[in-house]
Amino acid sequence: MHFFLRLGLNLIKMKNLTLFLATTIFVILCTFTVYFLEPDNFESLLNSFYFVMTTFTTVGYGDYSPITSAGKLFSIVMYLIGIGLLGIVIGKIIDAFSIFRKKREEGKMNYTKENHIIIIGWGKKTESAIKELLNSNQTIEIVLIDSLSTSPIDVSNNRIHYIQGTTTEEETFEKANISKSKAVIIFSDDNIKDPSLRDAKTLTTAIIVERLAPSVHTTVEILNEEHISNFSHVQVDEFILSQETISSLAVRSAMYQGVSKVYSQLISRQYGDDLYKVSNNNKWETYRDAFNDLLTQGATLIADRDRLDINRRLDEKIPDNAELYIICDKETYLKLG
Repeated sequence: MHFFLRLGLNLIKMKNLTLFLATTIFVILCTFTVYFLEPDNFESLLNSFYFVMTTFTTVGYGDYSPITSAGKLFSIVMYLIGIGLLGIVIGKIIDAFSIFRKKREEGKMNYTKENHIIIIGWGKKTESAIKELLNSNQTIEIVLIDSLSTSPIDVSNNRIHYIQGTTTEEETFEKANISKSKAVIIFSDDNIKDPSLRDAKTLTTAIIVERLAPSVHTTVEILNEEHISNFSHVQVDEFILSQETISSLAVRSAMYQGVSKVYSQLISRQYGDDLYKVSNNNKWETYRDAFNDLLTQGATLIADRDRLDINRRLDEKIPDNAELYIICDKETYLKLG
């Protein structure tokens, strides 16, 4: 009894790779030994392997069993060692899955895929942004970066990955594979009350992001418009003025009742018509060609990049680098290809 107790303890202390190799070798050895002892009874190595595995797992169907004394004695030894060995291996596998899940929840697993969207900073805005991204694109994956000890979102969703770390350390962004990402969104830190300090932290984060991934599209939320000049040396692609946007929407809603619903449709994929980007078609020479063609298909052309004056430039030739935006429902957009 003492021997088997010491054997079990030694097996538990083994390194995983050593244990898996030892188990594999032991199973192979038992398979050949059983067949060697009773070749006429087991008929083939496959049958002896089947007997070994059913014995180790205590299933014991009984369709194959040793009939000689040597075979029975060896089966007893095999049974005593094999059950414990296999049990430890199964336990190690279960532990590995538990450790993997725990590391994912704690944000300690590196992200190795590409073309993902990185969101920096957890808050109500982040939660809404993640839901919007998941609803807008069925394949996009999201990497959330924050300093929380555990993930604030369900990591069982394979499209969401959490990285724990501070945004002032390059290692945090390297874990998120920022150089291979599609876009980065930096939200203002809601835990900081002073707007100037919040924008200052955002600026620090943006500097690191742009240094590590200058070609990645970066969107930054700032509180005060006058702070945009502080970002002049940082190649940020787009700024979101959260306070001004909310204030402007509130004012327009008061002046034109119901207009907030129009805004909601344009910025959300969840209901109504939405804003989509379409590729330039070779058969379109002028904006009028594109406008009329899209209109017959149920879509309205409204902008080229940030210019909303398409209706006053209909006879202008569409440039090769045009980025056209339309308003339509999802079904129409899918038909446009």
